[in-house]
Amino acid sequence: MKRISAFLTVFLSMTVVSFACTNFIVTKGASVDGSTMITYTADSYMMYGELYHFPAAKYPEGAMLDVFEWDTGKFLGRIKQARQTYNVSGNMNEHQLAIGETTFGGREELVNPKGLIDYGSLIYITLQRAKTAREAIKVMTELVEEYGYYSSGESFSIADPNEAWILEMIGKGPGQKGANWVAVRIPDGYVSGHANQARITKFPLNDPDNCLYSKDVIKFAREKGYFIGKDQDFDFAAAYAPLDFGAIRFCDGRVWSLFRRCSSGMDKYLSYIRGENLERMPLYVKPDKKLSVHDVMGLMRDHYNGTELDMTVGVGAGPYGNPMRARPLTWKYE
Repeated sequence: MKRISAFLTVFLSMTVVSFACTNFIVTKGASVDGSTMITYTADSYMMYGELYHFPAAKYPEGAMLDVFEWDTGKFLGRIKQARQTYNVSGNMNEHQLAIGETTFGGREELVNPKGLIDYGSLIYITLQRAKTAREAIKVMTELVEEYGYYSSGESFSIADPNEAWILEMIGKGPGQKGANWVAVRIPDGYVSGHANQARITKFPLNDPDNCLYSKDVIKFAREKGYFIGKDQDFDFAAAYAPLDFGAIRFCDGRVWSLFRRCSSGMDKYLSYIRGENLERMPLYVKPDKKLSVHDVMGLMRDHYNGTELDMTVGVGAGPYGNPMRARPLTWKYE
């Protein structure tokens, strides 16, 4: 049986700093050994790596589960416990289902402070309840529909040994259960990524094998004034997480640098990464060659090396050209 690689968990940490994450996704047809892969980094000198273990268990009818916000430990409420849960180590369960995330934030007015399910709990509860990526999407969206979504906008990487998906989700506002969401399957043989900015733009409306979405994702945006136009022209990211310079330069820039290291032709998007235009990158690209675990580990060490954005040289670098130092994202040079 083909496997899904789990080295993502080495980098994982619990953090109150949500906007420092990067996920890279490799489908089985894009890997040298037929594995799917997800990376999950949370970059900060303040963070400490942690792995969580949830043993498989059986529960009686009527059992309840206490939900605590993953970032802060705040008690959010109680939900129904599943009768059977699966063994989870890190961000993968016994069925080789893996889930990672990056926070894109999006429209602040859509956060529901009364929701019972935050993004971290959503990951770990789902890993205990689902066997496949498609089942995980069903579990995640049903949980927030029943109990409400507590967090801001999130991009989730979801993979099993056969498929890899991106699910993007944002709430509906104070007191409103459910979420606005879209899930897109990454075609086999391709790679994808996200880094704190919503990446799903236009998506197919009649292709359930490759795209799933909440029933009112377009209607809700239209009613809120986030979108005007025909359904087929709807852009999820534009409606729920409009671009600004930081989203392009600091977030999509990381995805661009990963893409340009494994797929030729990405230099044409450098002007977008500079913030000079809004010609966005594709959601996924075909790598020039199949990637190994070591190849992907090398990608995740990237600091824009060899480009004009190189973090090892110039005023933006640390002492002795060290790219890993405490720094603000922007500063004024006088």
